[in-house]
Amino acid sequence: MNWETIPLGPIQTNCYLLYNDKGEAVVFDPGGDEEVLHGKIRSLGLQPRAVLLTHAHFDHIGAVDSVRNTYDIPVYVHTKEADWLTDPEKNGSSLFLNGGVSASKADHLITEEGTLTAGPFSFEIMETPGHSPGSVSFYCEPVQTVFSGDVLFAGAIGRTDLPGGDHSQLLNVLHDKMLELPEETYVACGHGPWTTIGAEMDSNPFLNGF
Repeated sequence: MNWETIPLGPIQTNCYLLYNDKGEAVVFDPGGDEEVLHGKIRSLGLQPRAVLLTHAHFDHIGAVDSVRNTYDIPVYVHTKEADWLTDPEKNGSSLFLNGGVSASKADHLITEEGTLTAGPFSFEIMETPGHSPGSVSFYCEPVQTVFSGDVLFAGAIGRTDLPGGDHSQLLNVLHDKMLELPEETYVACGHGPWTTIGAEMDSNPFLNGF
């Protein structure tokens, strides 16, 4: 398996394509710029099987319906943000953009931690709230990668000043879950470059003392 990063949308949110040698793929956080995304999917010869959302802020959902409808595939989001897709007030687009961003309701709601199977892919679901109440991280052991959304960044952590954010909760999540992953685990962040768990343990100023 391989994964590709495609920055999309108004603040260049990282969308990820995880795909196998048969060209089957899952799409993480299609934030916008649908034609750019479709062009990348076509150039790689992929057949998407699902859209997985780390959370439902506007910058992660802008091309959800385009991808879902083009490939006739299901969308997954955590149940705590089930109504954020359809509500610009909750997903933040009414606050940050002139006009709202919305999408149709998700096809499947994530309700607990455990194994999620989407097409031929399996992930360990970790509930990782703090940046938003329904944030989840998808750990894919075969590629030693966690698709973390806006939980952990290279040298930073997710902001917690938006509605539903909780700084203490995020720090506990980082300590109890993210940093328990193997140090060689790649972190596919929602913005900016990828990093590793080990690198963040060593140098992230927000994790001092962990």
